[in-house]
Amino acid sequence: MSRQMIMVAATVWLLSGAGSVAAAGDAVAGSEKAETCLGCHAVSGYFNVYPTYHVPKLGGQSAGYIQSALKAYKDGTRQHGTMRANADNLTDQDMADIAEFLTNFGK
Repeated sequence: MSRQMIMVAATVWLLSGAGSVAAAGDAVAGSEKAETCLGCHAVSGYFNVYPTYHVPKLGGQSAGYIQSALKAYKDGTRQHGTMRANADNLTDQDMADIAEFLTNFGK
């Protein structure tokens, strides 16, 4: 196999997600882990007091988006004190489980 063929095969493999190490989520486990999330994110029309902003509903969001946001809160690249505190002790598996549950929540 030529070097060019190997490079093409490796690129296709990486782009297909085969190289991804993201954990598969368990919605049943996520239902328990997401109880804290639902306290704010499942309340229709909920606004935070300070600073005042609309709390987004998470039901139906993509699992990838939820996991990405939780990781960003955990590592501090996304700023919000309450979310940082909630995400701080979550493992990658916890995040995947929560994301899997919320993806189907409210459907």
